[in-house]
Amino acid sequence: MYKNFRFLIVVFIFTFCIFNLMGCASFGRQKDLQIQGLRNQISVLEAQIQGKDQEIIGLREALTQTTEARESKAASKKKVIAEVKSRPNVRQIQVALQNAGYHPGIIDGRMGRQTKEAIRAFQRANNLSVDGKAGKQTWALLKEYLYKKIK
Repeated sequence: MYKNFRFLIVVFIFTFCIFNLMGCASFGRQKDLQIQGLRNQISVLEAQIQGKDQEIIGLREALTQTTEARESKAASKKKVIAEVKSRPNVRQIQVALQNAGYHPGIIDGRMGRQTKEAIRAFQRANNLSVDGKAGKQTWALLKEYLYKKIK
């Protein structure tokens, strides 16, 4: 009887160990599946990061193009102002008046009432004949203000 009891204990221990090992194997498989799922999520996130990086590059290029366009536009405006001949255009007169402290209204290249009033005020202040026109004498004094702001 003692031998049978010993045999039963050995069989029980052996069976317990086998079930335990089977449980460890299935636990290992679950862990492997979880790891694979996490790796898949990492791959998806990396792809999203690459997409966002491409979007950032596109936005930077658009910003550069916009900045270059603005600089080009500003440079073309400077060319319009810089090309002063003996007879200035209305926009140049307006810019010079504005820089000299005489408000010609909106700088739009049109000889309106406010621009004429600003010319008259400039002429009065500089002891010129007051006619509201930017003639040779008026322009000779006014063109100094085209590039620098005084008032």
